[in-house]
Amino acid sequence: MSPSLRRLVAAFELTDELAASLEAPGLNARNGAARSNTIGSQLWCVVGARESYARAIESGTWVGFSCSLEEPHSPDAVRASLAGAQRVLLEAVEGPEQLTEAQESFLLDLLEHEVQHHGQLIRYFYANDLPFPTAFGRRYALR
Repeated sequence: MSPSLRRLVAAFELTDELAASLEAPGLNARNGAARSNTIGSQLWCVVGARESYARAIESGTWVGFSCSLEEPHSPDAVRASLAGAQRVLLEAVEGPEQLTEAQESFLLDLLEHEVQHHGQLIRYFYANDLPFPTAFGRRYALR
């Protein structure tokens, strides 16, 4: 497993831990009084990015964004979609012995996207006084 892929899988695990800590009220929470979408909508974007970058890695070119998650405010649907999208991505990089430069670039773009959402979700969790799961809190030194 390449270093990029190891880092990406670690970021996936942190996102998945956040999602596992939420029930429907948390998924419906917004970033306080600021103009924002919901936590569930943030996770919808994460699922879509995982799926879309998997397609890009398989085809060798960006083919557009789409997301299969239809219920971003359902805890079960969010968790299942995150796990499914991770499987799809890992299957896309499983075949080749060595990834092409374009495939590595897509992995790094996805890693960047995933951790940018971590930063956004930290603000959402603080705004709603939601507790951070242990590993996520430790990774970002949150209290």
